[in-house]
Amino acid sequence: MNEKIKKQILAIRDTGVTNMFDVPRVQKEALDLGFHELALYLEGNRGAYCQFILTGED
Repeated sequence: MNEKIKKQILAIRDTGVTNMFDVPRVQKEALDLGFHELALYLEGNRGAYCQFILTGED
């Protein structure tokens, strides 16, 4: 996970629009905000994404 992906995750979290464990909704929000890198990342890296949400570590 690179810094750009982390910033995009945090940007979505800061909106408060969705539960961050609702990955399909996070992916939709990412696309709506133009965060295409994050949307693609979520396709194959859900475990690493959830780890980051839980611990703040990648």
